[in-house]
Amino acid sequence: MEQKITIRIADKDFVLKATGPENEELIRLAAIEINKKLAAYQAAFPGKALQDILSFVALNEAILALTAQRNLEAATAEAAGLGKSLEDYLSSLK
Repeated sequence: MEQKITIRIADKDFVLKATGPENEELIRLAAIEINKKLAAYQAAFPGKALQDILSFVALNEAILALTAQRNLEAATAEAAGLGKSLEDYLSSLK
């Protein structure tokens, strides 16, 4: 069930559709995190244009997402390797 929600980023309201309560929570949490980072960059770089600050926030978020993706891929590969090692060990016990 889609529900319209309103979030605020950089003092601008956006109306979005949330596909459920979990999705709504994620959207709201994401908006909160973006606004926190926006405030931190604005404090660190006073006088910078909002567009520049938003670009820094977007870059930071993209770096975090790519790092998480790489970590997940490495963990998945490691888990697969451990599973194979376990299978080999259990086969050797027969």
